[in-house]
Amino acid sequence: MKKFLSACFIFVALNLSSAYARSDALHQTALLQSLMQGEFKGSLSVGELKKFGDTGIGTFDRVNGEMIFLDGVMYRALYNGKIEIAPDDETVPFADVTFFDADITRENVKNNLNEVLNEIVNAHGRNQFYMAKISGEFNLMHVRSELVQNEPFKRLDEALKTDQREFTYKNISGVIVALYCPEYMGSLNNFGWHMHFISDDKLTGGHVLNFEVNNCKIEMDLISEFIMNVPNDASFNNAELGINMRERIKEVEGGN
Repeated sequence: MKKFLSACFIFVALNLSSAYARSDALHQTALLQSLMQGEFKGSLSVGELKKFGDTGIGTFDRVNGEMIFLDGVMYRALYNGKIEIAPDDETVPFADVTFFDADITRENVKNNLNEVLNEIVNAHGRNQFYMAKISGEFNLMHVRSELVQNEPFKRLDEALKTDQREFTYKNISGVIVALYCPEYMGSLNNFGWHMHFISDDKLTGGHVLNFEVNNCKIEMDLISEFIMNVPNDASFNNAELGINMRERIKEVEGGN
């Protein structure tokens, strides 16, 4: 178990080639705000992303499915809810990954998962980052994915109004990969929890909209270092990334 650091350190790589892997860091590709504004083209390959972690969440080039990165395997939840393994030459426009190390564990969590997660965050520091693996049985799992997008790209919230596809499963076992970002990350990512799910049989999954827990185990990695890889292309460089996207992000993230 790694020692908890007393401060959160942030490093931004303006060129992907200058980024470097650190085992105790959260590595982010681009911004959720840039993805929201239609920056859907991948800037980093899956193979390169694996150098920065073994666990995480994100999406793929042209928003072609939801990423569930678990135990070193990059899964993609497609528009039909089915799972495939993403090839190393696939590219990624947005992701958060880390080398997972369970610092905090809770067993036999029932019904009150959100409350337990937030209690842990408040106890260990709400201004840190957390990656969680939540494994167990769920009475209900409501997830979404989306159709692949084509140029000219819309804003993500506009695209999802017509191209989001939702799936509800009952009495299903699997793993939620969840990321917590502190409130000061509101201009780079989403404040609070962002969750993706994959079933134990690796057949179904997606971005979590809602769930009901039967019994689960929480493993959480407390992360005190943040590294962001910023694309360097004309579209990204000219995007108005200072626009407040919080309400649109809240709408896209759903109600988990």
